[in-house]
Amino acid sequence: MTELPVPLARDWDFPRSAHGVRHLLGYARTRGLDPAALLVGTGLGLDDLTTGGVREVTAAQELRVVRALRHRLPDAGAAVGATYDAGSFGALGYALLTSRTVGDAVAVALRFIDLSFAFVIPRAEVEDDHVVALLDGAALPADVRGFLVARDATAVRTVLDALVPGGVGATLSLDPERAVLRFAVAELSRPLAGGDQRRRALAEAVCRDLAADRRSATGLPQEVRVLITQRLGEGAPMPVVAAALGRTERTLRRQLTAAGTSYRALLDEVRRSLAASLLRAGLPVADVAVRLGYAESAALVHAHRRWTGRTPGASRGAVPTVHVPDDETTPQGREAHRLRP
Repeated sequence: MTELPVPLARDWDFPRSAHGVRHLLGYARTRGLDPAALLVGTGLGLDDLTTGGVREVTAAQELRVVRALRHRLPDAGAAVGATYDAGSFGALGYALLTSRTVGDAVAVALRFIDLSFAFVIPRAEVEDDHVVALLDGAALPADVRGFLVARDATAVRTVLDALVPGGVGATLSLDPERAVLRFAVAELSRPLAGGDQRRRALAEAVCRDLAADRRSATGLPQEVRVLITQRLGEGAPMPVVAAALGRTERTLRRQLTAAGTSYRALLDEVRRSLAASLLRAGLPVADVAVRLGYAESAALVHAHRRWTGRTPGASRGAVPTVHVPDDETTPQGREAHRLRP
């Protein structure tokens, strides 16, 4: 009997690639809407969502954009879902496209569903001679539930059907609370034209790294990390981040203490991680200091010695780990997904 993995993501409240928001804004443009209007109240601007801008957003920020889009286009959920393809999902999409069979692609999608843009987490089982995937939106806020169920279920079917010529013959039944997707279990054995065991293994390793980062902490501390990263250029002042969360500075401090951490510790954590990445890429120390929100390079030098015992210059240009961009959808972006040994 064929068994399919259970998604490790149990709910929708996890950090997300900023490309999920970019995709929604792109759809809004095609419908003649002003993308900037969809960002009101998110703390994000259009400049934040250009190439080289923020890499992650919180679930709350993306939900605000979804609400704004639904308010203007209430019945567009399925139409938005039909605009996704495997390449929409960066490293996860690359893992899908280099899978050996449809079954391999389904398995990797379920394992790393939190690297997609989904709010509705699918559960898939084999029943007799069919694969049956249930997408239950009961845990979602009521005002966006129907929109997101239609979007996510349609996206799953669209991406699945695009993996092999003629699709897998999936049928989709939708209602405002949930969706059910069915296709013949024999379709799991169909080979993919782009199947490549080596590249799939490398892509899956990147997915594991990305997922580990996002799953390393949950709840408020993780949300604060994402917001700090978005605001590093201005020094990520605590009152600004607290306001973005709808909290006072005092309340945020108390809640972080209860979670076993502090704002200063999270700011330090974000800066240390990003500094390592930027310095490995060979950026000048002065540029890295600006990106991390330091007023001068000396502050970065002092912090880096505290973190590592070395100067930032000693870390510049170190050999980077294999990386697959996780937010490209253009043909050029998909080409850039090619993995190096």
